[in-house]
Amino acid sequence: MADKIAIFDGHNDTLLRLYLKGGPDPEAAFFDGSGEGHIDLPRARAGGLVGGLFAVFIPSSERGADADLLMRQPRYDVPVPGAPEVDAALAASVAMAGILFRLERRSKGGLRVCRSAADIRSAKVDGALAAVLHMEGAEAIDRNFRNLEVLYRAGLRSLGPVWSRTNAFGHGVPFRFPSSPDTGPGLTDLGRELVRQCNRLGIVVDLSHITEKGFWDVAELSDAPLVASHSNAHAISPHARNLTDGQLDAIRESGGLVGVNYATAFLRPDGRMDADTSLDLLLRHVDHLVEKLGIDGVGLGSDFDGAVIPAAIGDVAGLPRLADALRQHGYHAEEVRKICFDNWVAVLERSWNAI
Repeated sequence: MADKIAIFDGHNDTLLRLYLKGGPDPEAAFFDGSGEGHIDLPRARAGGLVGGLFAVFIPSSERGADADLLMRQPRYDVPVPGAPEVDAALAASVAMAGILFRLERRSKGGLRVCRSAADIRSAKVDGALAAVLHMEGAEAIDRNFRNLEVLYRAGLRSLGPVWSRTNAFGHGVPFRFPSSPDTGPGLTDLGRELVRQCNRLGIVVDLSHITEKGFWDVAELSDAPLVASHSNAHAISPHARNLTDGQLDAIRESGGLVGVNYATAFLRPDGRMDADTSLDLLLRHVDHLVEKLGIDGVGLGSDFDGAVIPAAIGDVAGLPRLADALRQHGYHAEEVRKICFDNWVAVLERSWNAI
């Protein structure tokens, strides 16, 4: 195996896993290397993970469908629970952000919350894990956007207006297979204003869970590069969560990026959630995205701690196997560096601006 390459990852749900773990010290699991979930600090170092977008995701209070079972069927349309209320969503968001800040403090320099591309590069040089605060679904944002301002000052630099459920800002694309991503309405008037506010502050608007109509609403409104942090090619896997070639063309024209999602349901042509999925399929998605976006428009967006991923990767410690697969597939060293690290930092730098 070749030397480890530095990897910046566009999406993980590690904060949610630690939040749901509960107890008096949920952060301890991130440092102790116990092997829970997909990411902890020892395995991140072993796998070459040097940074990523750490998502805040608010689970619904009601019990959802058994997605793991449904997404192993030939066809499915997973019912999605309703969105939480603003107060509950804000409380949970602050709790998860608090976990990230406590990880930073307790790591003694091993993890840094980064608010600029310069912060990310500096953390990489110093051997610290660069964590960017991301919000997956804007349920915690009030209608006057006061919470958004405060969260930005705290470190929020990326936000998806919706997860796969409807909220005050727009409509999410369901976990449906086979299906077009054109599954319903797009942004609401409040959602359009959210995009404007994010552009003003310099917060990335993440398109990974939004309907196709919502995608085009953002494309029309936004002055920033179009970014889908953890999505794949609909031409290969016809899942509602994946992006059509028309959407990919728009992302390329904007100077944006797509992070390849390791979730097997979005990789496989049969849409099944199955860890017995070859890395060859992931490479097919990389090839298609590179063809449509150019080599500068493709990154990685693992969905670690939020999905069933190929057993060939396993967890964050298995990332060198993915980097080796890219090399063996024919991508030369500079191209692998771009996919694994450089492209993400470049698009974040283009998207962020000081106020």
